[in-house]
Amino acid sequence: MTTPPPLSASGCPMLHGDTFAARPNAVYEQLRTQGPVGWAEIAPNVHALVVTQHRAAVTLLNDAPTYSKDSRLWAALAAGEIPQDSPVLGMMSWRPSVLYTDGEEHVRLRRAMDDCIARIDPHRLRDITRRSALSLIARVIGTGRAELMSDFADVVPMLVFAELLGCPPEMTHRMVRACQDLIGAGPEAAQGAQDFAGLLFELIQLRRTQPGQDLTSWMINHAAKLSDEEALNQLFCAVGAGIIPVAACTAWTLHLLLRDDEHAGSLAAGTLTVRRALEKSLWERAPMANFSVHFARGDTHLHGVPLPGRVPILISHAAANTDPSLPQDHGYDSRAHLAWSTGPHRCPAISQATTIVQTAVETILDQLWDMTLSDDNPEPPLRHGPFHQCPQSMPVTFRPKPHDRLPANAGGFS
Repeated sequence: MTTPPPLSASGCPMLHGDTFAARPNAVYEQLRTQGPVGWAEIAPNVHALVVTQHRAAVTLLNDAPTYSKDSRLWAALAAGEIPQDSPVLGMMSWRPSVLYTDGEEHVRLRRAMDDCIARIDPHRLRDITRRSALSLIARVIGTGRAELMSDFADVVPMLVFAELLGCPPEMTHRMVRACQDLIGAGPEAAQGAQDFAGLLFELIQLRRTQPGQDLTSWMINHAAKLSDEEALNQLFCAVGAGIIPVAACTAWTLHLLLRDDEHAGSLAAGTLTVRRALEKSLWERAPMANFSVHFARGDTHLHGVPLPGRVPILISHAAANTDPSLPQDHGYDSRAHLAWSTGPHRCPAISQATTIVQTAVETILDQLWDMTLSDDNPEPPLRHGPFHQCPQSMPVTFRPKPHDRLPANAGGFS
């Protein structure tokens, strides 16, 4: 009989630590025993309510009058009860961006975000993604082995976002290094966030004098007339919220296609498209496992569960997508999952994110078609932390191939 995951000192399931990284679904089962919503420890000495039921999650995410995104409502944080070095503050502290606003202010910032993202040409996005993927494949194609996370999935979105932001070549390398630190689980994350913000400020000043066809120029010149602080935090949100989910979705889609003989065979036979596998991975492995943080403006109830006001409420996209009350076979084409959230704060870049993932996966499968997983564990350990559902590593092997097999425009990145 499997030992249940340990509880915190306060008796709550823990959405952090080694056990959660190794057995997240067992922790979600513990949470479900509390009903549609339950208490969890999301970091040492930091507690939150977590919604695990799909129907309750949809209700909350569409009820803006009752629930706010403004984390300045967090009573424990305002009272100084949250450790200042808590790893969750980087994702939960208030910033003047679309992620933390409500009402008319959210509408203003969301319109700027939507308008700028809509200007990204899909053909150019596929070209940028393919070139970025090929440049990374070029670094490993002759070795016969790779670590798909650090060598590929993590870095592709960084390169794509750097180009979309309009980074000059010298700044691209600095941007990637800052982003690599930013997604780390250790003390380098805070420094990475600081470095990344500094680079965005530098880029904003550059594009004020030298505008181009890029997200930075579009954002700072939008009719919403954003301040430099607002523009910086909008861009920080767009990139920060995009890198790990895109990396995780890329990894899980590849894992699904490589792990299961049935899926791999269907792909080879042309009966299973990468896009359909991507959608299935979003059901099973929501990249943002627990996020969409809200705060009830006052004491309320959600599907019969009393919720106190001014307490963080996280949506467990991972648990909601695997809610036992849902039909067990969603099929490849169902998009009722909550991986992208729903309601007024639904992800604004779903089409762009799926384009990056699909293009990256298709490119690596085309070039490293005989790739196999080095570890056949169907449940690879996750990176630590409550928010993202991202594998720690995904080593693969393949027959070494000559560099001249790559297209002439593969480029390079070092």
